Amino acid sequence: MNIAPQSAFAHITPNWFAAAMGTGIVSVAAASLEPEVAALKIVAEVFWFLAVAILVALVGAFAAHWTSHRDQALAYMRSPAMFPFYGAVAMALLTVGSATGTTGQIFLGHGVAIAFSLTLWVLGTALGLGTYVVMMVRLARDAGMATAMPFWLMPVVPPMVSATTGAAVTSHLPEGALRTSVLVFCYVLFAMALTAAIVIIVAVARQFADNRARGIDAIPFNAIPSLWIPLGVIGQSIGASNLLAAASQNVLDAHTAAALHTFGLAYGTVVGALGVVAFITVTTITVQALRRGLSFSLGWWSFTFPIGACAVGASAFGVATGSPLVLAVAVTLLVALIPIWATVASRTVGSIRSGVLPAAA
Repeated sequence: MNIAPQSAFAHITPNWFAAAMGTGIVSVAAASLEPEVAALKIVAEVFWFLAVAILVALVGAFAAHWTSHRDQALAYMRSPAMFPFYGAVAMALLTVGSATGTTGQIFLGHGVAIAFSLTLWVLGTALGLGTYVVMMVRLARDAGMATAMPFWLMPVVPPMVSATTGAAVTSHLPEGALRTSVLVFCYVLFAMALTAAIVIIVAVARQFADNRARGIDAIPFNAIPSLWIPLGVIGQSIGASNLLAAASQNVLDAHTAAALHTFGLAYGTVVGALGVVAFITVTTITVQALRRGLSFSLGWWSFTFPIGACAVGASAFGVATGSPLVLAVAVTLLVALIPIWATVASRTVGSIRSGVLPAAA
């Protein structure tokens, strides 16, 4: 469909926020690796600037869309196909907020950067809890009525991102009940998101297994990029389990903190191994799809955030284990992510400039 570029922002859909997610996660991942690779500081800074600019533009465009086209915006919110992407809005706020709390301090000052980071964390967490509840209610109400798809994870993953980024939030809170409560709350968010994600991933796996004889054709062709979303859950959950365990050392008693540290190591080992298998599998499927002519869509942003999340998870796990090999994996993932991001970003900009918008899916 050809429409003028200026109309793109007047009719924006929530999945556009995946661009802010995919950009912000590069900054977050680079910042998490700075102690090991000092040269990545410039990467963290550049992508923080880009992520903030993209988020500001999208928030303004989204607000304009709701103001000028309220009926259409409400229709998107009620749509089973479009509502899940409201999770991208929450995760964009959380990701850019996390980057602001680290890299943003260099430019905004400690106080201002932390204030913005905490504000975005609260807003992103509140919105993410909203999308989580609505999606779980819809799944319970419509169980078995629709084909399970990987993008169903989008509205239930934000609490996991809140848990991962919440580890840093606790360090900026005063000692005492508030800091302890937020840490416990983050573990609750971790459990909520993981439980829902497992349910959806199992449903998706069963759906594809039932059609395994069809091979790659068992997956709707334009939905293939969404197969990367479960990797985002894997990376974020490994990061959350280990970052929260590290944060607990300054909040909880030594015995409890040690138990959480052990849990983070065990979880990272088991889920990380599954992540390697999943990464190889989805990479193979994606390469096959690209060779068959997979056309560009906003869904391509699904290639970015999950890889960045895996880099963050590997970084946290590498620090927790003291493993140079795991940290090297995190660096490798980040190095691979940058050209992927550049490809998706350039295709997105090209589509906007040409007036031919990428498909919503």
